[in-house]
Amino acid sequence: MPNLPSLGLRNRTGRAAQPAATRAPAPVSAYVVDCGVYVDGHRLEGTWNHADAIEEVRGRGTGFVWIGLHEPTEEQINGIAETFGLHELAVEDAVHAHQRPKLERYDNTLFMVLKTVRYADTETRTATSEIVDTGELMVFLGRDFVITVRHGKHAELGELRCRLEQDPEQLALGPSAVLHGVADTVVDNYLDVTEAIQDDIDEIEAEVFEPRTKIDAEQIYLMKREVMELRRAVQPLSKPMQRLAEGYTPMIAEDVRSYFRNVEDHLARVSEMVGSFDELLTTLVDATLAKITLQQNTDMRKISAWVAIISTPTMIAGIYGMNFDFMPETGWKFGYPMVMVVMLVACIVLFKIFRKNKWL
Repeated sequence: MPNLPSLGLRNRTGRAAQPAATRAPAPVSAYVVDCGVYVDGHRLEGTWNHADAIEEVRGRGTGFVWIGLHEPTEEQINGIAETFGLHELAVEDAVHAHQRPKLERYDNTLFMVLKTVRYADTETRTATSEIVDTGELMVFLGRDFVITVRHGKHAELGELRCRLEQDPEQLALGPSAVLHGVADTVVDNYLDVTEAIQDDIDEIEAEVFEPRTKIDAEQIYLMKREVMELRRAVQPLSKPMQRLAEGYTPMIAEDVRSYFRNVEDHLARVSEMVGSFDELLTTLVDATLAKITLQQNTDMRKISAWVAIISTPTMIAGIYGMNFDFMPETGWKFGYPMVMVVMLVACIVLFKIFRKNKWL
């Protein structure tokens, strides 16, 4: 949680509230990551709760409130929902998560769901662990407020908030500038993840087509599963991003729409890369299965060759183990050594034949 200035709450006029005021300061709860008031692109000093923040903005008639939440419960978010007039269906989606990326409009509020992704470090990865960790990020957008709800242990927005606060001109465009920043950050993470996946797929491809290497098909299946997870995050977002870029609602400032078009272009690039990954991994799976089949056939030929070599002395020993009275050379002094020599020569001849035909 970022360090918030301990300057006390502000009243409607912007002056610091006196300690004897009847309104007690509301501490920032564990699920509220940050709550800031922005006027003309600049953040007002002080620590705010959601009620005082929106009161300040609407009293001024300008600016907006940006509240960041992390995995709030239904009970925790109810107060914020009542203050900002959030639709109950959108609030339910924000609390329970597990939603597909989407964009919905409820009266004067936009509700957007985005899937966040993070590429797991190679050192911490196991044979059954996920390569791509996913989370969710919900955004409520109103005329004078933006509320972000984050689910998952990654995709923090603290860095984005600091970056936007250093660019007052961008923040002065209003809440839609924050929505663009959130969407841009999420899509940039998509790009980073796809580049990391590309490197891993290149290594797998080199291993698959490297002569005389043993391939672990399980790793390819795991990679294909994670690419499908990434595709479920990327592809449903294309339509909402296109609607934002085309002016789906007047709540998106005209100057911000061009930025959404840039995000849409990046998203289209990611979608194309994910589609190519899926096709390439399917090809690698087929190539791996063919290579495994070839390796198994080679192993079977080796086994068959050794069985043929071993069966020759076994057959001769079996014949002379019948204990008949009248058998050739049973009474000869050199019979036993001769049989041993015959068996050894037969094994050597068979070995050379199989070796010449590359069965051994």
